[in-house]
Amino acid sequence: MDLIEAVNQFLEYIELEKNCSRLTIRNYRHYLDRFIQFGASQSPYLSHTASVTPEVIRTYRLFLSRFVDEKGVPLQRITQNYHLIALRSMLRFLVRRGTKVLSPDQIELAKAESRSLKFLDREQMDRLLNMPEISTPQGLRDKAILEVLFSTGLRVSELVRLNRDMINLESGEFGVIGKGGRPRVVFLSESALRWLTDYLSSREDEYKPVFIRYSGKTPEVSVDGLGLRLSARSIQRIVEKYVKKAHLPLKITPHGLRHTFATDLLSGGADLRAIQEMLGHKNISTTQIYTHVTNPQLREIHKKYHRK
Repeated sequence: MDLIEAVNQFLEYIELEKNCSRLTIRNYRHYLDRFIQFGASQSPYLSHTASVTPEVIRTYRLFLSRFVDEKGVPLQRITQNYHLIALRSMLRFLVRRGTKVLSPDQIELAKAESRSLKFLDREQMDRLLNMPEISTPQGLRDKAILEVLFSTGLRVSELVRLNRDMINLESGEFGVIGKGGRPRVVFLSESALRWLTDYLSSREDEYKPVFIRYSGKTPEVSVDGLGLRLSARSIQRIVEKYVKKAHLPLKITPHGLRHTFATDLLSGGADLRAIQEMLGHKNISTTQIYTHVTNPQLREIHKKYHRK
């Protein structure tokens, strides 16, 4: 099969059958387009899926390892692996379609550098939550955003998609569709519920989005106010703003608040399986990254038995 055609069919498959998000599809296209560009630079020209051999993969891994962009910045090891994962996924799709191609299992991933897990302790989180000026509409909104992120462990993409009719303020819980189209229920703490209720009650509009912007160009606002919905980047800037204001020693992002949510639960003794459900992780192994930094039993054993 023609390589470009194979890529297009795979992208259509993950859009229609796997229900992947636009962002995921865009990322897969980016990684696979780079493989096509690599193939075009080879001699002979790599244009057919049957031409993908173990030797080609070895050469491609060298290409990724030595690649630098126009600013001279190389690809991180984990980004190199994302390229290989995309290629492996496409080959797996082709195998299921009965196309004779290289076995996906023959593409090994490089050992990625371990990344430190950034999260806030209780005192730091309390300090961050107290930063917004709740006397202003923006401050009250920002207070609600921080409270909801910490209470639910939502991904920033999930937070910005929230509409008013999705949230049950009576029960303090609501459903979201997360990564991979997996549904789950998340819960609001008493504090998060109070601040979210105060924020929504303070609004005089009937716009659908839960979190809207108060500044910037507003050429024409529709009745539902969808054009005023905050973007993921706006949420990131809001979190960055208050992290700096609180003089925290860590550079925490919205995803760092998700880590903080998980570590806070685990430190309090919550079951790992329950945390997996609340985070929307497909595999328990993803949730287990928190155990080595939040196991209170290990801390007590160390304190009791380690030589003074």
